[in-house]
Amino acid sequence: MSSRKDNQRQDMKSTSGLLYRIDDKPPISVSILLGFQNIIAAFGGIVAVPLVIAGALKLPIQDTAFLVSAAIFVASIATFIQARGFWKIGARVPCIMGTDFTFVGPSIAVGSIAGLPGIFGATILGSFIEMIISRFLKPLMKYFPPVVTGTVVTLIGLTLLPVSMDWAAGGVGSADYGSLANIGVAIIVLLVIVLLNRYGKGLISSASILIGIIVGYIISYPLGMLDFTPVVEAGWIELPTLFKYGIDFNPTYVIPFIAAYLVTSIETVGCLIAIGEASEVELTSDQLSAGLLADGLGSFIAGFFGAGANTSFSQNVGLIPLTRVASRFVIVIAGILLMLLGLFPKFSTLIAIMPNPVLGGAGIVMFGVVAASGIKTLGRVKANNRNLLIIAISVALGLGTTVRPDFLGNLPSILKSLFSSGISTGTIVALLLNIILKEE
Repeated sequence: MSSRKDNQRQDMKSTSGLLYRIDDKPPISVSILLGFQNIIAAFGGIVAVPLVIAGALKLPIQDTAFLVSAAIFVASIATFIQARGFWKIGARVPCIMGTDFTFVGPSIAVGSIAGLPGIFGATILGSFIEMIISRFLKPLMKYFPPVVTGTVVTLIGLTLLPVSMDWAAGGVGSADYGSLANIGVAIIVLLVIVLLNRYGKGLISSASILIGIIVGYIISYPLGMLDFTPVVEAGWIELPTLFKYGIDFNPTYVIPFIAAYLVTSIETVGCLIAIGEASEVELTSDQLSAGLLADGLGSFIAGFFGAGANTSFSQNVGLIPLTRVASRFVIVIAGILLMLLGLFPKFSTLIAIMPNPVLGGAGIVMFGVVAASGIKTLGRVKANNRNLLIIAISVALGLGTTVRPDFLGNLPSILKSLFSSGISTGTIVALLLNIILKEE
């Protein structure tokens, strides 16, 4: 009996193209390497949010360092919960969690009035919005047919591509934006990843992103793109501290966070669906509810440790079809590694100083693969007039608000927050059109 099951699993692997399916457990050494690769893909996003908020609030270096370490530490807890799952919490899928740019605006608005205690209090109270929505998600899933989910996954990739292009050029606002050196490094990283992924064998192919980034580090150093000063100045150990700055539970401060949590809820569902598509499993409504509940719980925990609200990271979705590794065990290991990085700032800073062109070269591949996965799903949708209208308008408005955010400049603040993300705009439009336009 057991040999028959083993044969069935091997047949599934050979037909799916995945080296490791969602419940497979690669060897621990392989899992550590692949887990670290996922961390590198998400790390820039995790540390960027506290850096932006700290800069806007003009916080001292010590406080900024603490916020970064706290963000990394809480991301590790949220990632572990989402991938490992406990009771009815966590979707049990390979999903990296971390702080999200959706909350930068609300955090700065509240922080300028009530300081860090106000931000953390609003983060905790606002997290109940997601947790409550998660309990009502099941009856809403009938509004997510393949024409909607395929559009959402496609938009996740397409709306992130401009970000990776900016990284490849050197980063928005950099003095050498678009220089030949920046573009050259990005192209070399991209080519290394593509060639290793296509022609490498086994682990070489699966770890192509990590190897490409290491090559990027090596060629960036003689070009003067790497500055190790922050690594030298970073402390060796930074222990997490509860209530370090106190917490102010003022309901008024939650108001700016409401729209952000609604947007996050929409994006999390879309991201989890995208992960399911990439992992070749169809997530149930119970799994999506559990995933959204884990999202809210991660934000709840974040407020106590001095970190920002957490959500699922879209950029890691592209790693699954690219590396052919959908194992959630790898992400559990990544969560543990993130926790260690949060405790040892020198090591986390070494990743944080990654030159933008290096990350850009990898990002172009990853985000392009996410978009291609969405297009693959849409390829299975009947190409009638109704579905084409849903896809066309949703993608157009989603991309439009991404590349021309000023289009929303005169909307009321609550609507501006709700449609600030191209992913949320496209998802909302696709959902509404799917309801309004009747089936032929």
